[in-house]
Amino acid sequence: MTTPPLQAAIIPVTAFQQNCTLIWCTATMKGAFIDAGGEIPKLKAAAAQHKVTVEKLLVTHGHLDHCGGTAELAADLGVPIEGPQEEDRFWIAKLADDSRSFGIPGTPFEPDRWLENGDTVTVGELTLDVYHCPGHTPGHVVFHHAPSKVAFVGDVLFKGSIGRTDFPRGNHDDLIGAITGRLWPLGGETAFVCGHGPMSTFAHERASNPYVADRVLAGR
Repeated sequence: MTTPPLQAAIIPVTAFQQNCTLIWCTATMKGAFIDAGGEIPKLKAAAAQHKVTVEKLLVTHGHLDHCGGTAELAADLGVPIEGPQEEDRFWIAKLADDSRSFGIPGTPFEPDRWLENGDTVTVGELTLDVYHCPGHTPGHVVFHHAPSKVAFVGDVLFKGSIGRTDFPRGNHDDLIGAITGRLWPLGGETAFVCGHGPMSTFAHERASNPYVADRVLAGR
């Protein structure tokens, strides 16, 4: 049986049970955490368990539960941070304030690389495509590994739901446009890891999601 090029482990962290994901290139065993929201010892233990050398941290968006632990982990491991898109700078800048409000550690940071729609990121020998999908936050990005037919969508889309848009600079129409214009074209068979809760596929959501199913949007 052929080993897949990408493997992943989902590690829910913090009281928000945010799905931090460790992805790695099976050819090199180099990896990255997507959305290191907190519980740094738990994340480091997961990397050690899977014998993965973490070479960077990827961020989908600037909310505390998704990137509160990113600065600490990047400093600890001595690795760069890539993402999100720069429109989320204001969210990252107020991580310390949000940390005090929610009682979850969070430290502001400056990514080594802001990402734009159409960029790519590498993890070992893997190349993931970057899609800017605003709406939940203005600078939200999604990571897609086409050969594996898998996407890491943060809080854009969930099994049976979509991201909230009642936060500062959230925009419902932008979110729907990003889902239909940037995620659906990736193919119905694409599985996705969302920021909270179980995985799903784009086909399943197009058939059943009460917010973005094809029949729902056709009736708007």
